[in-house]
This record gives sequence, structure tokens and C-alpha cells, in this order.
Amino acid sequence: MKSIFGVAPSNSKNKIVIDLTRFETPLGTMFAGATEQGICLLEFTDRRMLETEFKQLTTLLNATIVQGDNQHFALLHQQLNEYFEGKRKIFTIPLVTPGSAFQQAVWKELQNIPYGTTRSYKQQATALKNPDAIRAVASANGMNRISIIIPCHRVIGSDGSLTGYGGGLWRKKWLLDLENEYQLKL
Repeated sequence: MKSIFGVAPSNSKNKIVIDLTRFETPLGTMFAGATEQGICLLEFTDRRMLETEFKQLTTLLNATIVQGDNQHFALLHQQLNEYFEGKRKIFTIPLVTPGSAFQQAVWKELQNIPYGTTRSYKQQATALKNPDAIRAVASANGMNRISIIIPCHRVIGSDGSLTGYGGGLWRKKWLLDLENEYQLKL
């Protein structure tokens, strides 16, 4: 087994392995990462912060990233395909989301935004009972490593503008348009 960073995994029994795969979507190539417990990464391969996310995951989980299959990848592919076909509103795949308590609260609240709707960063901060934390909420949204499934694309500016999406604003618009198109059909 060889790490994607060219470092062999540790023989330590505490070391976690993050399996990594690459696959195609209607929006381009994505990387998915998973541990035995669930999906910990779903990002577009051209995301600027991708290498930083890999390093954060290896540190936060005391893990090594290796290319390989994982028991969660088949379900991930199935649920993403259903989503892109307009047949899935809610993802049920297990997730692993290491981060601060605040980040985890923000990511959990993102999953409460209904399919086909949007909220502003201010509305997200208010939902977290911390209405003055707009910038902190935006920052935590930007640290989300599981795009689409943790739907940070549903958060927009207070003026309705599309702002801040690591996968690119054109993808954010595409995802919102997809959800608007299928919202009433599901």
C-alpha cells in the first residue's frame, strides 16, 4: 500500500486508512475519500484547496490516504447518480466530518437546508443561534470537505448573489438550477 503523497502508511495500529477514488460526474471529475466509518471527502479535482484538505484529513484523523476501493463507494456512486438524475433529495450515506465543534455544527445545519432552497450566511448564523457569527459561518462553510452531500452550495449572499463556492460559482449555479428543476418532481 502506498500513500498518494508517496509515503508508505505507518504500521501503527492506530493509523486510519482513507481510501481514495476518482470518478466522473456531470460537473467534472471528483475525488471521494472514505474510512471504514464513512465518506470523509467529496471534492472536485480542480478545487484549489484540495491538497490542503488532504493534509487536514490526514492530521485530524491520524490517517494515510491511499488509492483503493472502500465499502462506501458503491453507495456514494448510487446516491450521487440518483441526485444528478433528480431522483434523490436526501443523502443517507454515513459521513466522517472531523473538525471543531463549531464547524461540525455549521456542517450539520447545512444538511438542514431543504433541497431546492437557499439560505443566506446570516440565516445560517441565526439558525445556529449565533446571529453575529456570519463570517465564522462562511469560513466553516468554506472548510466543508464533502461537497454536494453537505450542501454548502445552498448558501448564498444576503442580496441573493451566488458567493463563495470552492467548486466554482458555475458549479454552484448548476447545482441550484438542478435542484430547482427537480424540486417539485420528487
